[in-house]
Amino acid sequence: MKIILLFIIKIYWKFIPDSKRRVCLFKTSCSNYVYKNAKEKGLVAGLKALKFRIRNCNANYIIIKVKKKVILITGENIVFEESEINDYLLNFNKKI
Repeated sequence: MKIILLFIIKIYWKFIPDSKRRVCLFKTSCSNYVYKNAKEKGLVAGLKALKFRIRNCNANYIIIKVKKKVILITGENIVFEESEINDYLLNFNKKI
């Protein structure tokens, strides 16, 4: 079953161009995060990673600066530090 999940992700990478993919909130894209977890830890870990990213990688987030640190807070109220946030979003936020 793990092989099927990894195969689906590879198909996604091959047939969906980067220009058609949504910008991920995280430095490690959602598909890479799920692929890595599934490959290293198995199907269940991969599916849990997928569920986690689906619940947290959406438009319901805020990026704020707290004591010279930038943090991202998801709609599920999970906090991520600057080292985990996509550079595109960090740069976009600086322009605003």
